[in-house]
Amino acid sequence: MVSAEFANRPQKKLVLFDVDDTLTRPRQPATTEMIDLLRKLKDQVVIGFVGGSDLVKITDQLSVDGENALELFDFGFAENGLIAYKLGKKQASQSFINYIGEERYKKLVNFILHYIADLDIPIKRGTFVEFRNGMVNVSPMGRNATVDERNEFAAYDKIHNIRAAFVEVLREKFADYGLTYTIGGQISFDIFPDGWDKTYCLRFVEQEGFDEIHFFGDKTYEGGNDYEIFTDSRTIGHSVKGPADTMRICTELFLSS
Repeated sequence: MVSAEFANRPQKKLVLFDVDDTLTRPRQPATTEMIDLLRKLKDQVVIGFVGGSDLVKITDQLSVDGENALELFDFGFAENGLIAYKLGKKQASQSFINYIGEERYKKLVNFILHYIADLDIPIKRGTFVEFRNGMVNVSPMGRNATVDERNEFAAYDKIHNIRAAFVEVLREKFADYGLTYTIGGQISFDIFPDGWDKTYCLRFVEQEGFDEIHFFGDKTYEGGNDYEIFTDSRTIGHSVKGPADTMRICTELFLSS
């Protein structure tokens, strides 16, 4: 039986969403149409977001049309759930630096920066390593890039597999660190301890008694940052090609009756 906090929803289901290329275009705000859909969905089911980015970036994208993302969504999971909110209240969190230790972290970051320095790619900007509470985000071109520059790198990466090659080097070099590497978005990849992928968020919801837990994401292929939760036995996974696809499937599944 679903918990009393969500007993008023007609469908006893939880619907979780990735953010970039699922609810929004990469690093762009959600559209008015998407926010309207989420409001309608919330009248029927319990909704939550689960993104790899930090909470500030995610809420900036989803707090539009006067909505506060942590109030619009019943569950909010940033950094794969290492930063967690339920009904606007913060839950327990984890720390990457406490897990890995300062000395090993410095070795990892020093290697990453040396590798990027020697990398010959068309565009480099700034903020190549972004330290977050529960993970490290690495961008070969740098996160301080315009939308056009991000699109240019994404197209280049599809041909030359810059991120995939970088990840393979790190896996081999730091094989004893117990780390997972996932490629997400257009320009970067995440590094976090094994088991701290997006399935981490499920520990906060699996005792709520939902009949079904659905997950919508775009990077659902092996090595993508939605793969583990998409294929997890506790979820019903939906692979989407963008926000319009998400809206179409949600309407068909949850709003058609």
